[in-house]
Amino acid sequence: QVQLVESGGGLVQAGGSLRLSCAASGSAFRSNRMGWFRQALGKQRELVAVIISGGSTNYADSVKGRFTISRDNARKTLYLQMNSLSPEDTAVYYCAANLYGGTVWNYWGQGTQVTVSS
Repeated sequence: QVQLVESGGGLVQAGGSLRLSCAASGSAFRSNRMGWFRQALGKQRELVAVIISGGSTNYADSVKGRFTISRDNARKTLYLQMNSLSPEDTAVYYCAANLYGGTVWNYWGQGTQVTVSS
């Protein structure tokens, strides 16, 4: 059974930092790619960062230079280091796994709330 469990969200002041973690079980960590999405209130879910099995990464323009996605294969944990946070980063953040590299993200975590105060 595949499970993705996020942690590390919370309330932080603008300019601050948070690190999100996503613990994976089952076959999730053998996915072609893993990523972080976020959904702000009243907005569509958006892809924030993705890491492909070979280690390459991609970021949404809005977070480039501020967020870093990484993975620890031994611990089967995905991370999202978020620096220079702004109120616009306030959202529920989701970890997801894409098994085959196509358009479908097969597994999702339950989400963790990140709130950035001004």
